[in-house]
Amino acid sequence: MQNIPLVKKASGDLEPFSRSKFENSLRNAGAGDALIRDISDDLQDWLHEGITTKQIYTRAFSILRKKTPSSASRYKLKKAIMELGPTGFPFERLVAEITRLQGFTVEVDQVLQGHCVTHEVDVVATKENKQFFVECKYYLSTGKNANVQVPLYIRSRVDDIIKYRKTLPEFKDFSFYGWIATNTRFTSDAIDFGICSGLHLLSWDYPAGNGLKEIIDRERIFPITVLSRLTNVEKQMLMERNIVICRQLIQEPDALDFPGLQPRRKQQILDEVNDLCSGL
Repeated sequence: MQNIPLVKKASGDLEPFSRSKFENSLRNAGAGDALIRDISDDLQDWLHEGITTKQIYTRAFSILRKKTPSSASRYKLKKAIMELGPTGFPFERLVAEITRLQGFTVEVDQVLQGHCVTHEVDVVATKENKQFFVECKYYLSTGKNANVQVPLYIRSRVDDIIKYRKTLPEFKDFSFYGWIATNTRFTSDAIDFGICSGLHLLSWDYPAGNGLKEIIDRERIFPITVLSRLTNVEKQMLMERNIVICRQLIQEPDALDFPGLQPRRKQQILDEVNDLCSGL
């Protein structure tokens, strides 16, 4: 019986390598069965005890990028979200765009009066007579999770805002909710408290089947950092202009008119964007 090597995760934990889990990640990125089999066979011959998830990702991404660039971009999603840093502002804009594209009216970077004090709120999302106050928790490492202190703190802030807004006539028939979005994961205690206290939680894989990864992939709300044909400097220039998702480049192709950018490469970038966002 073949020994299954232990893989080192970003958190430092070790777990047995799962070929089926690895192949599912490739399938979710849009790779075909033949390519998945080729990559998986290649990796199987290369695996060794203590290999990191980053090393596995890098090898698979390299092969995908040569064969199917759009699948490579989708496979890169988790890493691409980490590349939105080092500040949390582009992630806030990503969450705002995700919320907007789900039918909400959105305001970002708001200072709201509470019953006791004022509060800075990353995203205020309104639909009909419902209003959500969204706090975005951005971490630079996939090994860092949002613990129970985060929802404890946000719950108190949201309650202070709600208490004040309920006294205002313009919000007479409104219902108010707190919402926390993170680019990594919540601890089990954080999830338990969120459910118990009525906070809406959104992380990389929570809620199950409707986490950040699933929403981005399903709705084609990819951050520009997934694009393989953009340099890091060009990505940063776009984010400084609040262009954080690929869809915005479809609407504003002239945003790619960087000094020295040749028309041929601009078209290649737009082709990659259109391929990623196909079906809209």
